[in-house]
Amino acid sequence: MRVTVTGGAGYIGSLLVGRLLAGGHDVCVLDLLLHNQRAVAAGLERAGARLLEGDVRDGEARAAALDGAEALVHLGAIVGDPACAQVPELSQAVNVDASRALFAEADERGVARRIFASTCSNYGRMADPAVALDETAPLAPVSLYASQKVEIERELLAGGVATCLRFATVYGLSPRMRFDLTVNEFTRDLWAGRVLEVYGGQFWRPYVHAADAGRAIELVLTQPAERVAGRVFNVGESAENYRKQDLVELITAHLGRGEISYVERNEDPRDYRVSFERVRAELGFEPTLRVPDGIAEVAAALEAGDFADPFGAGHSNLAPA
Repeated sequence: MRVTVTGGAGYIGSLLVGRLLAGGHDVCVLDLLLHNQRAVAAGLERAGARLLEGDVRDGEARAAALDGAEALVHLGAIVGDPACAQVPELSQAVNVDASRALFAEADERGVARRIFASTCSNYGRMADPAVALDETAPLAPVSLYASQKVEIERELLAGGVATCLRFATVYGLSPRMRFDLTVNEFTRDLWAGRVLEVYGGQFWRPYVHAADAGRAIELVLTQPAERVAGRVFNVGESAENYRKQDLVELITAHLGRGEISYVERNEDPRDYRVSFERVRAELGFEPTLRVPDGIAEVAAALEAGDFADPFGAGHSNLAPA
């Protein structure tokens, strides 16, 4: 299959593209390399990907990326609540305007398979802590990032062709490493001997390894179209819902050390446990890695000195101050 992946040199994208190439697919990557991940992009090219360094806001770049495509995976975005809040106008232009244009052009070109990367943040705050939210739960985004994802999701699902994947919070090692994600950040800070300030430790989030996120995308691409077209799937594992304080306990147990400062916060707009039964029952998806695995691999990579500066700006989606 000829697959176009926007954001293919990113945190999830670089792992996904590697899988697709290994599976014999012809992959075109459109990526602005906003976080200077040129080494990652060069590695993907060596592996056989066609790399287009370009901006998803650029119509010519989109046209070049979609040329001959049979499938589109749209990962390219300003990702995360803090990053979108930092550059709201850019976030609107990329996450909404460019996404809308990209899928319209994919439709015009007859691209048969289309996947949109969304987020479980769309659920916002659960009304009943005892009930895990499934794909039928009301969407109540409380951040700009989630609101933008919901806007595009609704348009795509109304069209009946695209598949929307609501990913749990990602973690774990990737060629384009991020340390601004909860599991990775907590592991790095405690490994480095920093005092970890934890805000709202009692609030829930679901988690999924970045490699398993890539596996889920690959799985959807290979499903019969009628099984996934116009559908939405939460991507993760129901047993992998954790509170922040649970993560801290797992990390300190692994490292054998860690100084924690809990900052009481009785209200957090994002507090949700999620059910992943649909993706398991209908597509047979089950993650191969769990949060303790991610903690262990990140800690091992830090101990091995795999990152010249794990606190460097290149490992965050936030622009330098």
